[in-house]
Amino acid sequence: MKVTTVELFHVDVPMIPAIAKYRTKIYDITLCRITTDEGLCGVGESAVYHLDAASRERLDGIGQSYVGKNPLLIDAFEQPSLFECALFDIAGQAYGIPVWQFFGQKVRDRIPVSYWSCAMEPQDSAAEAEVGASLGFTNHKLKARSWNIVETVRLMKEAAGPEYMVGVDPNLEFGQLHVASRLAGELEAFGTVSNLEDPIPHNQLSHYRMLREKTHLPLAIHFGAPQAGGARPCRSGDVLSAVKAECIDYATLGGSVLEVRKAAAVAEAADMPCWVQMGGVCLGVLAAYSVHLQATLKNATLPCDELPFVRDVDLLGGSMTLDQGHFVLPEGPGLGVELDMDLVQRYRVG
Repeated sequence: MKVTTVELFHVDVPMIPAIAKYRTKIYDITLCRITTDEGLCGVGESAVYHLDAASRERLDGIGQSYVGKNPLLIDAFEQPSLFECALFDIAGQAYGIPVWQFFGQKVRDRIPVSYWSCAMEPQDSAAEAEVGASLGFTNHKLKARSWNIVETVRLMKEAAGPEYMVGVDPNLEFGQLHVASRLAGELEAFGTVSNLEDPIPHNQLSHYRMLREKTHLPLAIHFGAPQAGGARPCRSGDVLSAVKAECIDYATLGGSVLEVRKAAAVAEAADMPCWVQMGGVCLGVLAAYSVHLQATLKNATLPCDELPFVRDVDLLGGSMTLDQGHFVLPEGPGLGVELDMDLVQRYRVG
């Protein structure tokens, strides 16, 4: 078997209206499709956003270097994540096995996932909480801001009920320990906050330790994350440092498959639950890849942050099932999902 073509598609799919009201654009993302002379086709998605021309040219050069080679003899883990995913998709199809079998023993068929909102006015967050609850979600990942988070959670509880939990993620915006401590106390009183993620900078774990002593809210740090121009690596050593400092209750893990596996193993050794965000507000392919990985991680028990459903169009054409706040692990060989190429072409920007 040989690779015959490698195609890259730079795609910009709009957000659902509730999010587009605040953020008209969240990333243009690169997809790839690798085709072989035996008719197998593997797809991948990059977690690196807003690629410049030089980066796109570099990726295209790597992709073209596969042409004429046997994809089963290419070490997928040594390739950029965009191609790693597609190569495992092909390998799974070739061997007649799902991608998760390359990563370990399956421990679950349904992967919990959070609903999601960007930072919004409180009443709009509440309206989205009502939508999330009506769709069967039980946890809502919320980008939070210090000036309105308390009012936001109050209204979300009124709209969605006391069983609907809110994961509060300020992206470090709470800034200082005393601010985070005050807000944690106010939020704790609602009984509907599932965790407080990245409330303050990570450079002083002692501040997280002090905050943890002041609140019953579970604290989490995001290790590894997709971002414009690259990805912050997920280092297992950073997770170990946080475990040793006794400063968090949960770990959020992003990055490559190997990075997430290593970091999850460290957290598991400390009996620490985690959740995974390999793609975040992605287009679906990377979410499927992440779901295959999460199916093998014993401690990935918390709702993940793989969020293609907040895009206005499903590029997978319904081939990955979302049911009552859970992704259903795709069946069949490879990723078990397919790109709708008509939609990819419709939203292609390069």
